[in-house]
Amino acid sequence: HRMDRRDFLKTASALAVTIGVGSSLSQAQVQSTKQVSANEKIILGFIGLGGRGLANMAECMKYPDVEVGAVCDVYEKRLQEGVAYTNGKAKAYKDFRKLLEQKDIDAVVISTPPHWHPLMTIYACQEGKDVYCEKPISRYVAEARAMAKVAHDNKRVTQVGTQIHASENFRRCVEIVKSGILGKIMAVRIVCTMNEYPGGIGRPADSSPPEGLDWDLWCGPAPLVPFNEARFTAHRYFSDYVASWLSELGPHIIDLAFWAMNPSEPLAVSASGGRFVADDISDIPDTMDVIWEFPGFVMTWMHTSGNSFNFDFGGPPDRGRRLGVIFHGTKGTLLGDYNTFKIVPEGDALKDIPMPEPSIPPSPGHHREWLDAIKTREQPLCNLDYHLPIATAIDLAHVSLKVGRKLYWDSSESKVIGDKEANALLIPKYRKPWTFPKV
Repeated sequence: HRMDRRDFLKTASALAVTIGVGSSLSQAQVQSTKQVSANEKIILGFIGLGGRGLANMAECMKYPDVEVGAVCDVYEKRLQEGVAYTNGKAKAYKDFRKLLEQKDIDAVVISTPPHWHPLMTIYACQEGKDVYCEKPISRYVAEARAMAKVAHDNKRVTQVGTQIHASENFRRCVEIVKSGILGKIMAVRIVCTMNEYPGGIGRPADSSPPEGLDWDLWCGPAPLVPFNEARFTAHRYFSDYVASWLSELGPHIIDLAFWAMNPSEPLAVSASGGRFVADDISDIPDTMDVIWEFPGFVMTWMHTSGNSFNFDFGGPPDRGRRLGVIFHGTKGTLLGDYNTFKIVPEGDALKDIPMPEPSIPPSPGHHREWLDAIKTREQPLCNLDYHLPIATAIDLAHVSLKVGRKLYWDSSESKVIGDKEANALLIPKYRKPWTFPKV
């Protein structure tokens, strides 16, 4: 069934009433009819066997209580590589729907291009499989909400692939912000810079797909376009699959800001940007700024693809990727990235003030959290419900960029206030025969 705007609003309202935006599910709520006991092996299926998919498989296979029961990829070469990785033990599928029908599969790991993430997650949950889904989980607000709702309705354990959440440094930054030693925080600035000018991913010509690749199924709900090697190997540079670098790297970096500030969904969002220096076949913005308004503070995203200046944090610009989150408080500023942080005090405001004691338990590993949750039925930290406000903020920013104006968001009704054009952009339009399902 195709979900129209009325269906979406009903689904979103039901989600908000049932679980609350950004809340966690209790153990009772996620209790499933089939549960893997502590002594049983977890049988996993892997959908998408590119570099990220094989990395996820390697991470899960290092645990003795994990067995790979099936693998899936639309490209025969990768599919056979995946089977070989399991020493020929896993069943092989080109169509993910066939994998989901395999009864002994307890859970799936989805590592496909992002335009497939919503449908695969929804179908997996409806088939009674727990889900580990790579980021970004969605390109449209309606997708993210439908994913969270179907996971809740089917009592599924989920984890989003923001593995940096498990890092010690992220935990320490969160502890410092939450301790209050920085004073009242009025602004959070998220930085993502890199320099890919001038060539980027180049301009390869369209061609025939390689032998063994089902290009139609690879495109799936996205437009069916001629095969291009760049689209296949660098899908993050095309808006049919990833809206921008805010979609691609944003979930990792913004996660720190949301974890520390716990703001739920934004009150308003405005975005601007475009392609100002990029000279390649890609079509996503090379420059993009976003402002989200929350009660008591603002959050910004600053991205450039033609300059790698990183606001004096970390190493000097060298055309490399520079990431960071900056928390501005009345008593000091905290700058943090994946691995390090530093505090810059406002004069003597932090003199003789001790650092907070560690309060967040260390992670056993992002994948291990999910695997443990499959057995305990307690949601891991980065479940779909936790991630929903992050995905909503990201997806709304792209709507603002498209319509060219500030949006005011009503989270209780899951709609943009007084903006028919923007609300129409909350819901995807899939290529037939794929449709956005009613959940």
